[in-house]
Amino acid sequence: MTLAERISEDRNYQFWALQLAGWTGWVVLFSIRDAYWGQPLERTLVLGIDAGAGIVLTTILRSVYRAVWDKRVAVRVFAVLSASYVAAAIWQPVKNVSQMHFIDDGKIMMPFGMSDYFSGMLGYSYFLMVCWSGLYFALKFYQLLQEERERSVRAESLAHESQLRMLRYQLNPHFLFNTLNAISTLILEKETDLANSMLSKLSSFLRYSLDKDSLQKVDLAHELKTLELYLDIEKVRFDDRLEVVIEIPEEAADALVPSLLLQPLVENSIKYAISAQEAGGTITVNGRIDGDQLVLEVSDDGPGMTIIDGAPEVSGVGLANTHDRLRQLYGEGSSCVFTPAVPHGLTTEIRIPFEKASRTQ
Repeated sequence: MTLAERISEDRNYQFWALQLAGWTGWVVLFSIRDAYWGQPLERTLVLGIDAGAGIVLTTILRSVYRAVWDKRVAVRVFAVLSASYVAAAIWQPVKNVSQMHFIDDGKIMMPFGMSDYFSGMLGYSYFLMVCWSGLYFALKFYQLLQEERERSVRAESLAHESQLRMLRYQLNPHFLFNTLNAISTLILEKETDLANSMLSKLSSFLRYSLDKDSLQKVDLAHELKTLELYLDIEKVRFDDRLEVVIEIPEEAADALVPSLLLQPLVENSIKYAISAQEAGGTITVNGRIDGDQLVLEVSDDGPGMTIIDGAPEVSGVGLANTHDRLRQLYGEGSSCVFTPAVPHGLTTEIRIPFEKASRTQ
């Protein structure tokens, strides 16, 4: 781990980086001032000694403030004012003594007694220590605020992922119930070959559909393979009553979509269109690129449904879950619109942002 990474992740490294940078800046600033006014070079040495003492004293202040951090506000304010006063009472004599020792002009202060050792304490040193303390608490509160925001973002992200997983995995039990019920019916009717074929296809579908994480997007070609496995199962149930037409252009096949996006839409058409007609019907799946959006349509030629407030009057769990998943994943960047098909039936149009899958996916 590099020093920059340590500073960005470790609070102790952050403190020392700011501490050294701040006091170095203090030395540089006053060195420039002294050079401008023609002060001797020894002043830089004096400033270095003063900064070293300041580093030691403010590090002690840090320990004091950490000890009273969880105390009442009044206790912390008293600790800041009193600890800063003590630190200034120590720092000011250090500064004055170093100046008297190394600079000839400073020696003229020596005959005036002990008061010279503390002169300037309240006017500058105490003010600087209080400012350092205020900056320390400001940065401390800022760090806590950032951590709280990060915790809030993580909590929101976890809740978001949990909701998506819940919506995604609600589909499988719903589909399993219908399929297992059909297999049970085939067994009761002694159609064991069909039941065995359906069970085998169900196993392949579940294994294929669970291959991807529920939050991971897949390319549309992968989604169509999953849909074909599902349709193979349903064709065992409906035989020649179910006809499916899939028309997806090549440029749309690489688009990224949420896994198992189409299956609940097709399942809804099977339930309310194909099953409702003795002769069955046709389900058509279309896709195209429209600007920066991927448009997917699932249509059937069933009896149709009454659209109320933009949603079918009667629909299964799959449509509601699909709408909620899109809203969770894309927000306002997606839409799910239901319209009557011509001459009869229902068309579901989904629009999501077009994202092209990488070749390595």
